[in-house]
Amino acid sequence: MKIKVIVTGATGMVGEGVLNECLLNESVEQVLVLGRRTCGITHPKLKELVHADLFDLSAVKTQLTGYDACFFCLGVSSVGMNESDYTRLSYTLTMHVASTLAEQNKAMTFCYISGAATDSTEIGKSMWARVKGKTENDLMKLSFKKAYMFRPGYMNPTKGLKNTLKYYKYVSWMYPFLRFVFPGFVSTLKELGEAMINAALNGYDKNILEVKDIVTLAKSNT
Repeated sequence: MKIKVIVTGATGMVGEGVLNECLLNESVEQVLVLGRRTCGITHPKLKELVHADLFDLSAVKTQLTGYDACFFCLGVSSVGMNESDYTRLSYTLTMHVASTLAEQNKAMTFCYISGAATDSTEIGKSMWARVKGKTENDLMKLSFKKAYMFRPGYMNPTKGLKNTLKYYKYVSWMYPFLRFVFPGFVSTLKELGEAMINAALNGYDKNILEVKDIVTLAKSNT
């Protein structure tokens, strides 16, 4: 089975890592990067759709048809943001893109990068966790074939990629120790990308994937 996928957030660390796995994986035959600016990567199976306003995809929605999966890696940090602004960028934007893709691709699998400790109840004290929880809940109500919410913790970066956050060079040396002591909270960015691809290819028995699920799914090739 070969799949065609859309990747968002490819100019960030997570999106670039997921895109890298898509380009390496023989089961992914085509990748469309959707973003506000170019990701700066060239590859025979990579196409880009640069669109300044992701809150309005009406002018380009016909170019988003014919894809089997979307790996939604676009996101912002909540640090220093009020709830209204964070909701607009994390919930409203995500739901607009997802709703457009669901309309254009009835058989699409949607994989969303959420975060560990996301609040599915939507009523907890943590603002970002509530917003992420509402986003997860509403994504699973859309008409996708499948929708998976990925909740990674610490992700060890993939060597050689250009968008790795700078502080990782100070902490990544601890990865073997963290993996051994906190296996339920630690994975690699490579495993995240592989897990998303396998979810699109083969599905998974949970809609919400914690770190242990991500690691398990990354190893699954059947």
